[in-house]
Amino acid sequence: MASDARALATWLAARDDGVLAEALAARGVSPSIGWHDFFDAAEGLLEPASVDRALTRLDRGELIALASRGSVAGGHAARLALADDAGRAFSPVTTRVEAAAAAHPEAFTPARHEDVPAVADARAVAAAAERAFTTAGALADVLLACLHAPLARTGAGAVSAADRRRLADAGAIAAPEDLDDLLASAAAAGLAVARERDWAVTATGERWLETPTPERWAQIAEGFRAGLPQGLRTPDGGFVAPGSWSSAYPLDPVWPAESERLHRVGARWGLLAADSEEFPWTQALRTGAPTDAAALASHLPSEIDRVYLQADLTAIAPGPLAPALDLRLRSLALRESRAQASTYRFTAESLGAGMTDGETAESIRQFLAALSLTGIPQPLDYLIESTAARHGLVRVRGDEELGRTRVDSPDRALLAAIAVDQALRPLGLIETSDGLTSRVARDAVYWTLADARYPVVALDASGAPESVHRRATVAPVEPRATPLQTYARLIATLRGGHGTEGETGWLERELEQAVRGRAEIVVVVRMPDGSERSLTLEASGLGGGRLRGRDRAADIERTLPVSSIVSVRAP
Repeated sequence: MASDARALATWLAARDDGVLAEALAARGVSPSIGWHDFFDAAEGLLEPASVDRALTRLDRGELIALASRGSVAGGHAARLALADDAGRAFSPVTTRVEAAAAAHPEAFTPARHEDVPAVADARAVAAAAERAFTTAGALADVLLACLHAPLARTGAGAVSAADRRRLADAGAIAAPEDLDDLLASAAAAGLAVARERDWAVTATGERWLETPTPERWAQIAEGFRAGLPQGLRTPDGGFVAPGSWSSAYPLDPVWPAESERLHRVGARWGLLAADSEEFPWTQALRTGAPTDAAALASHLPSEIDRVYLQADLTAIAPGPLAPALDLRLRSLALRESRAQASTYRFTAESLGAGMTDGETAESIRQFLAALSLTGIPQPLDYLIESTAARHGLVRVRGDEELGRTRVDSPDRALLAAIAVDQALRPLGLIETSDGLTSRVARDAVYWTLADARYPVVALDASGAPESVHRRATVAPVEPRATPLQTYARLIATLRGGHGTEGETGWLERELEQAVRGRAEIVVVVRMPDGSERSLTLEASGLGGGRLRGRDRAADIERTLPVSSIVSVRAP
């Protein structure tokens, strides 16, 4: 153990800080652990319980290599600090591997060779394409909801039950538990990120919402493949046959559930079929080639760019509307059905919400005129006009001279209602002869009034209406701490401890350990004449370059220069 601890301590000290931090993170070391130097770290990492935890992170091939005493240089075992630079496992690791092999011999036998999956039949291919299309729509609904109100996370990291119910009630997800799979897919593709207290959509996610379904699917598929564990990946960037996934990490007790989750997510997106089959577009992914979105696109319903506007204030899309058009239409109308032929309903509230997000009566008319196969019905045109007329009753502008925000309206009763509205108290509104003023910035006043459902419009410096987009930028994403940042303090402590080169560092380490435990040790001392003498001492103190201890044989206290001590061992 001592020689292996010295070897591992030297190995750790030789890594640069980034590699060392990655190794500590991979081993699950607490950043606040009480290690003082690399010798402490080495002994901690070689403890049986620590080694056993690390073995669960190795795939079947690496376990077999360790058990056969083969080299694991460059593999995950080496990055987990289980082997030296030559790929030879440290002795305590070998001992634990032997114990694991005795307890779980099946984990150390080669996996059954999986044949290349056969192509699924036409019915299965069509069903998979339909699932992918439906799942893409569900994720779009979730991301849109997240853009308007980030999904809250509980202390355990899960999305709150209230947000799950909200999405389920809105029809965005079929069941509350579906949300986890959708968010995992979004995170793997870089569309959304889990912050400390909520989920936020990224700039990539906003762009994804406007892309055609085949491109949406391709981005998800690439993220799914890239996020697969190393034990499922192949050297050419693909992945092994899905039929063998369940046995990839045979010592990991949670792997069966994780493997099942990966299969479930893959099936949702039409990526994985039955264990012995695959879809035409999956072969490219499995073999490491770029995603073949065209193969899937040929099985998807064609997206359309026109709708029928009805006199009953509805819009009917006879097929799946192109995502960019659907996105804008849904900012103006409520989507009532979610089938391939969708129905949208215009209301004063939905149009007002669009105007709050920056639309005007003219921009809405131009959009609908280009989108409609039937023109703009008179009832809808009237609703747009009346909504726009009321929408600008409350005007908000900045007053640079006073350094305040002004709120005014031709409707004095409405202005009086705003002045006494308790929900607006944080704005600190003060009545003046021609309206209200606030020290709060214009945009913040605007959105507070809009959220309170007042018909508000923002004006620029010249007094002209100005669009104010709540989603002009994605909610800022809190950067996750890198392993180097997480372990910076611990690494500094380790590097400030005893050196690992030569015998001096190890000797000081052994002496400190002996003093700490008031242990009995045998020290070999080099005498002035060059001869060496062994003394058995009960170590009691170390400082000023000297070791103090009681000589058991002579029953006296001795003080020895550390520079004269050649070696230390247990009696």
